[in-house]
Amino acid sequence: MHLERSFLTEISNLQHKNMNKLNDKVAVITGGNSGIGYATAAKMKEEGATVIITGRDHGRVSQAAIDLGVTGIVSDVNDLDSIDKLVAEVENKFGKIDILFVNAGIFQPAPVGQTTVAMFDHQMGTNFKGAIFTIEKFLPILNDGASIINLSSINAYTGMPNTAIYAASKAALNSYTRTAATELAPRKIRVNSVNPGPTFTPIFNKTGMPEEQLNEFAGAMQNRIPLKRFGQPEDIANLVSFLASDDASFITGSEYNIDGGINLNPILN
Repeated sequence: MHLERSFLTEISNLQHKNMNKLNDKVAVITGGNSGIGYATAAKMKEEGATVIITGRDHGRVSQAAIDLGVTGIVSDVNDLDSIDKLVAEVENKFGKIDILFVNAGIFQPAPVGQTTVAMFDHQMGTNFKGAIFTIEKFLPILNDGASIINLSSINAYTGMPNTAIYAASKAALNSYTRTAATELAPRKIRVNSVNPGPTFTPIFNKTGMPEEQLNEFAGAMQNRIPLKRFGQPEDIANLVSFLASDDASFITGSEYNIDGGINLNPILN
């Protein structure tokens, strides 16, 4: 009986430890009011982190922060002054941070030959420039040993039609990730990219595509995925939270495809 109680106590302690992998860590998640950012905020809070989410829409950020029980700050990664204010507010309220999840991004499909300057500036401004300067401006308040995770996409490599600028923005972000990992290694700051495949998030509803076209696209895409399902935001959140934890302390400069296998053999799928 005594051995059984000891065994159960040990199991309970292990479960508690696993649920608190991010204890005493402060995490900032850009675009955290919906989709992958929201799911990651929930996961990191569950694992013990103090979480701050950001987003452009005051109402959505406020409601998400209430629902999650985290701090919400309105900030637009397209506006460098807005990022400066975000960093200042985070530093004032929380001091230094341990986790930066650069998640905010947009998807605006268009075929080659129909790319406008406005479309280029919007996507590159958010997905690349906004991501880079989020990192650059947060660096002074990142603790040594911190973790930066960039949300990229398998589109950086697939050559998928209508995604030329989106894919280029993500490929550029992955390249920056590798160099940043090298340069920040002396501070033990780890920098990694996560490349999701098709995932159910609100980003597709913001493309302007008609619902019928979106459904047709989703059906065709799902048939090409070996695991025959779209990813869920929680799938990505689990990976991001792992990379943010000390369990991933020997991982930096890496990219992780999380795509149901769609990138295994894109010709045959």
